[in-house]
Amino acid sequence: MTTTVRGPGGRALEVAVSGPADGVPLITHHGTPGAAVPYAPAVEAAAERGLRHVVYSRPGYAGSDRDEGRDVAGCAADVAAILDALDAQRCYTYGESGGGPHALACAALLPDRVVKAATIAGVAPWDAEGLDWLAGMGEGNQTEFAAIQAGPDALRQFLEQARASLAALTGEQVAASLGDLIGEADRAALTGAFADHLATTIGAAVGAGTDGWFDDDMAFVRPWGFDLSAMSVPVTVWQGDDDRMVPFAHGEWLVEHIPGARAALRPNEGHLSISEAARGEILDDLLAG
Repeated sequence: MTTTVRGPGGRALEVAVSGPADGVPLITHHGTPGAAVPYAPAVEAAAERGLRHVVYSRPGYAGSDRDEGRDVAGCAADVAAILDALDAQRCYTYGESGGGPHALACAALLPDRVVKAATIAGVAPWDAEGLDWLAGMGEGNQTEFAAIQAGPDALRQFLEQARASLAALTGEQVAASLGDLIGEADRAALTGAFADHLATTIGAAVGAGTDGWFDDDMAFVRPWGFDLSAMSVPVTVWQGDDDRMVPFAHGEWLVEHIPGARAALRPNEGHLSISEAARGEILDDLLAG
């Protein structure tokens, strides 16, 4: 079921809810770019564990109104509104890739509502001390973040050029479209239903424009709006060492700087393959507390 929830200021939030109506919500934060497109294996894995799968489009993506100038922390108020609409007090949450910081924001800012969180191949803060943020990223990411640093006009130009090739992307084209951003593990994972889902999600994300993508990118390089070192909710950091979108060092940095974080740092896994390979384990870890 896809519905509209009213967030702060009356903004529309597009939310897809699947699974048992009486299940504890599993709030999932999509990657960048992304949208509220449920992935059947993820929904099924959640339902098998009694969880209600919830994915929403961040502001500016698909059916969610834009929140211009938003920071990463802003998602916590949106998630609180979604939980209220579902009449749910508590939830679990995880975020993949660009969704990782947003899952961490919810854990940091909604400690009375988030039981446990996970970041899966998620970036560290732009100003992370001691981290060479761009080191090890593929050419596509290097170019994108160079555009961010060059200013809003340069970023818009980059995103619009990228959008032209992504809006009609098919599953068969996904691996080739990512170029050197993926390695062997990700290429092996990008087949069948998973590749089709990723293509559908990206198409939904950019179909109406690049506002959500633009706002995500700008939010990543600004202060996130919360203190990682003050987090009290349990967090697991999932990261592969063959990740060319978010290099392994980001996961290592997060483990070192989030109090009590559990390290799930996996050899021979990539940016996309890790969630496919460890889907059930990720959920079991969340439920283990």
